Amino acid sequence: MRAVWSFWSHPFNAYKGKIWARPLHHMLAWGLSLHTARQHYPETVLITDTPGKRLLVDQLGLSFTEVSTELDRLQHVDIGWWALGKLVAYNLQDRPFLHIDSDVFLWKRLPQHLEVAPVVAQSPEHFHTIHDAFGPREIEQVFSANDLQLPTEWEWMRSRDPERFREENCGILGGCDIPFLRYYSGLAIDLATNPAHRPTWNLFAEKECFTMLIEQFSLAACIDFHRFHPTSPFRGVGIQYLFPTFEDSLDSNQAARVGFTHLLGGSKSHSGVGQRIEARMRRDDPAYFQRCESLLQRMI
Repeated sequence: MRAVWSFWSHPFNAYKGKIWARPLHHMLAWGLSLHTARQHYPETVLITDTPGKRLLVDQLGLSFTEVSTELDRLQHVDIGWWALGKLVAYNLQDRPFLHIDSDVFLWKRLPQHLEVAPVVAQSPEHFHTIHDAFGPREIEQVFSANDLQLPTEWEWMRSRDPERFREENCGILGGCDIPFLRYYSGLAIDLATNPAHRPTWNLFAEKECFTMLIEQFSLAACIDFHRFHPTSPFRGVGIQYLFPTFEDSLDSNQAARVGFTHLLGGSKSHSGVGQRIEARMRRDDPAYFQRCESLLQRMI
């Protein structure tokens, strides 16, 4: 199984990077994420754009087995769709893989049953309700008003429970069923970028709040629809999780047991978290730490 990362620099530079307390912590997290994962998965791949390659590879010296600037294709795509870089990375894979967010650290190898699973994700998210802000109902209403049809998988999934919906947490996402993963990611990419959808999406002032829905709800919908559809080429597809519930993924004891850290959301801006990353990288890779500091000095 190959380890894959993606970095679409344009949304990061525009707004996503502001979630980190210091730019140094973002750079160090990249080094730590790569360092921990390649102990278990030596084949490492970075899918990025030209500015991303310049930062991570040319300037910071991160060493991946393979580097692609395929995300240059997103140069003119709305940066509100910040997860598109991940979806394109999924769609490019041609062998079993595990995509790892750059704020995820794999202290241990995945259990064997996950490495051979058709699809593997961090955890299910069962807590979403139709009353969530930026939920599927808002998209459905606007698409319907403009005579546009959402994917069959989306509509089928939503018809099963009008009050609740599941997403798959994609802190890690991958598996062995490459045709299915490419189908799902292609569907999600098309939903966000199809020219026929652009006038409708432009009715939303902000798209970044819907991005996780496009990535994570679309995956859950595709899994459940094709698992049971009698004529689907993906009939029987299943998903397995590192954590059985999202709440388990937040439990420090559970996370330590499986050897997994994911700096979710606002934790990246916590000063204590940043100090721990600094201390870890000063100890484990002082040369990389110095490169990060030197680059930041030159950027001032």
